[in-house]
Amino acid sequence: MNQAFYYKLCITNILKGVEEGLSKFSNPSKVALIYAAREEDPISVLDPHNILRGHETRLKEIYYDNWDECRQAIKKKISGQPQGYILPEENLALSGLISYGGCANEFFYQMWLTDHHPDMCSIHPTERWLEQAACLLANDYKSGIAAMNSSDYVLKNYSLQAIADYIVDERDKHLEFDSKIQIPPILNDILNISKTREEGAWARGTLFFTDPQRINDVSFITRIQKHERPVISNVKHIRKLLVAVENSDRKLVSDGCTIIGIADSDIPAYAITADFRGDHGFLKLGNEKIASFFDGSFHSTTREAKMVELEELLLDSNIDMESPMHLFQIVSQLVHSAGSGRYGCTLVIDLNETPVPLSGHVLEPSLSLLEPKNFKLARSLLKIDGAVHITSNLRIHGFGCLLDGKTISWENMARGARYNSALRFSAAHNHIIIVVVSADRPVSIIYNGIEINAFSHWRPVYQFTPEPVRLEKYLNGVIL
Repeated sequence: MNQAFYYKLCITNILKGVEEGLSKFSNPSKVALIYAAREEDPISVLDPHNILRGHETRLKEIYYDNWDECRQAIKKKISGQPQGYILPEENLALSGLISYGGCANEFFYQMWLTDHHPDMCSIHPTERWLEQAACLLANDYKSGIAAMNSSDYVLKNYSLQAIADYIVDERDKHLEFDSKIQIPPILNDILNISKTREEGAWARGTLFFTDPQRINDVSFITRIQKHERPVISNVKHIRKLLVAVENSDRKLVSDGCTIIGIADSDIPAYAITADFRGDHGFLKLGNEKIASFFDGSFHSTTREAKMVELEELLLDSNIDMESPMHLFQIVSQLVHSAGSGRYGCTLVIDLNETPVPLSGHVLEPSLSLLEPKNFKLARSLLKIDGAVHITSNLRIHGFGCLLDGKTISWENMARGARYNSALRFSAAHNHIIIVVVSADRPVSIIYNGIEINAFSHWRPVYQFTPEPVRLEKYLNGVIL
């Protein structure tokens, strides 16, 4: 095989693996790479989906104006380093992107970048993912004979190991002893427990893992006798024990091998915590969320709609309203309530000075959402068929409202009546924002007949072989 083609294929396969793996772990994700394989090579850019567009000024400053200085610094940095050792490079800190860079004797410089989704529990597992991509690329370049699909297969299925790598790194940095807890088996056991029902019910409650050296620091309600302590891998037994701590401040405590007992004290710093919440849960390091888990896998999402587009619409609106941010917070809380309750609903946010008339139940008088009892009522009204009508002065104007309108050409019959009715109604009325929450949690923000937070679609990388371009051409506007 031609060596230049082999190198190109290495980069393409790894980029494809990162993109597919992160798209399963997070929302659909795009990936880019900035690199120079050898010291004398010019900087090249591989950006199939143009996620670096808008950052040209910063890229020019780093990789064009100051690259000679950077090159000398990298050369000095990697001099004398062992083979196969990747030294981290400074994060680019580009808005909306997560990046990880590295340099090595085998591959002079590389900087991987991907989307920073607004609903991520933590960016750190994604950073570990990009770090693994850098290591694999350097290794494949060095070998010259690596199996074409081995690295991208690893990266497609890296979520559990990415989380484990981050946890190990953090615990090694902050704990004053060598931890004996094996992280990957614990993460597998957490997933298995989350998939195990007890009398038809999903797991609820908190289980945390702390090191044997710290067991005596935990305030136990009770301990299980040593010879009777169930091992963590016995997931059916652990699932039964969780019943003792569900819907309470109590927690199951493990040393990584067995269940030690039940505690009601605070969770120790850097303990690994599984917060089971029925059909989903959250993995934490101490009290810091790392990832969520559901459907037998780990994911980056907080499972709460961030609705950045709604916030921007309200802030940019010229309509006089009492408090755009207060209105956004109220709507967000209502949406999160519907999402956690797993029911669909529609909210019509009416920014008109005189509310648009809707067929439904009009409240006389309208109710202020600043009153806690009215806010609780609004949460209940969301469960009733029809939309809840909210005005810009933070009041409930009506509920059970029907949204009608003329047919529009861009309707999506796969999305159902609630969604398409919202499209029609918003297309026919000015200053109306409609938030549609589906029972399976996706949230659509619709304005002027357009879903403004819809995911964009792009060509999958594996359907074509993208061509890297020199930095100079990229900065001059070459679009792949």
